[in-house]
Amino acid sequence: MTNPLFYAKILLFGEYGIIEDSQGLTVPYSFYKGVLKFSDLQSDFDKESNSSLLKYASYVHHLELPEKFQLDISHFEKDIENGLIFDSNIPQGYGVGSSGALVAAIFERYSKIKYVAEKISKAELMELKQVFGTLESYFHGKSSGMDPLICYMNLPILIENRDTIDKVSIPESQAGKGAIFLIDSGSTGETAPMVQIFFEKMKTEGFRKTLKEEFIRYNDACIDAFLKKDMNPLFRNLKSLSTWAFKHFKPMIPESIYKAWKKGIDSNAYYLKLCGSGGGGYILGFTKDYAKAEKMLKGFHKEVIYRF
Repeated sequence: MTNPLFYAKILLFGEYGIIEDSQGLTVPYSFYKGVLKFSDLQSDFDKESNSSLLKYASYVHHLELPEKFQLDISHFEKDIENGLIFDSNIPQGYGVGSSGALVAAIFERYSKIKYVAEKISKAELMELKQVFGTLESYFHGKSSGMDPLICYMNLPILIENRDTIDKVSIPESQAGKGAIFLIDSGSTGETAPMVQIFFEKMKTEGFRKTLKEEFIRYNDACIDAFLKKDMNPLFRNLKSLSTWAFKHFKPMIPESIYKAWKKGIDSNAYYLKLCGSGGGGYILGFTKDYAKAEKMLKGFHKEVIYRF
């Protein structure tokens, strides 16, 4: 059995906004990864993983997937009997795509038709996203399919709107003072409750208006500036985005991060934003001077994911 690795993903921009048709930009993150492999099921981790796959196979068995994206379920179930596990160091509840990598790995291994990521057309990307949404709904109640798609493609993806996504190239990471980094909030977050809070907020006209007129505008401007590597407008819009989120997404910001979030806005030393749905897990940071930001964020575990 060949063992392709499936990496975590990071949604740089677009959290919640992509539900309402904003742009999104997501990139693979190779620090965390998962792989399907066989085990003698001696450890508790392996036993639990194998048992979880068995429950998931039962769910997939009853799905009606399009002809070109059918899975060989009997092969999947037979492998589970023989000790199949998903060996992953991707933290769950951290917004970096743990279930997305699992779904991508299963699709890669058991899809009856084999696809080559670089040759998948724009139209097929949308079809795949829908199929992955169905496959991942088991874990989140409702899934856009975006996380497994990123993990499967292992390429940066630009979400232009809910009907259009495309592969995109991002400026290469290079040694410099600036950085994009992750901060560990110290707690896990659950997607479903956070999304529920968002939909409750969407019931009020004022929130819908500010999301559309402010959040989406700042978000899309950040993506445009980042892809052009235009740092001044990027950081100007990041400050607006971070300030907006501090005001309107407060329930999604882990309490351990409140003061640090505000300190970044007030000092202009760095700006924080949600990484995924929030509530816990990782928070994303952007700074023009990482050495300075690191000192100001002493006490937090941080990981640099991109330098400029």
